[in-house]
Amino acid sequence: MQRALAFATEAHGSINHVRKYTGEPYINHPIEVMEIVRTAAHHTDEMLAAALLHDTVEDTPVTQEDIEHEFGPAVGKLVLELTDQCHKGNRATRKAAEAARLGTISPEGQTVKLADLISNSRSIVAHDRGFAFVYLREKVRILDAMRDGDPGLYAEARRLVADAQTSIGFRP
Repeated sequence: MQRALAFATEAHGSINHVRKYTGEPYINHPIEVMEIVRTAAHHTDEMLAAALLHDTVEDTPVTQEDIEHEFGPAVGKLVLELTDQCHKGNRATRKAAEAARLGTISPEGQTVKLADLISNSRSIVAHDRGFAFVYLREKVRILDAMRDGDPGLYAEARRLVADAQTSIGFRP
């Protein structure tokens, strides 16, 4: 885990990547995702590494080949599954296609994605109520498609949607 943490820290640090709402170092998000994955009943070291690396290909100069070279094919496959693949059309079209794609990834990939959704939901609901409505609608579509990840994390992700109904008046 230390190698993946150092690699992700360097990758995000190389572009001075910070969290949108708090300005804290971006690496705090992948660390939180990893810690959430750690609570899953059947997590693996590869899933923990992928949690730390899940945004490197999408957000930094790191390539998929870099990940596979440094961490092997199992971690590389998970990172690829977690990297947004849908880039055509408007936001609604892209997010619908991405939700459908996420329904086809491995249970391990879905578990890491659930942890990512949990982390992002907490941050977005706390800091950007307006965008939370957009994000949560997209999240509901993803949750409807992803049924093979860790059941406990799935339940937590659904609970956060339900909580948003009370806390910010979100209606799916």
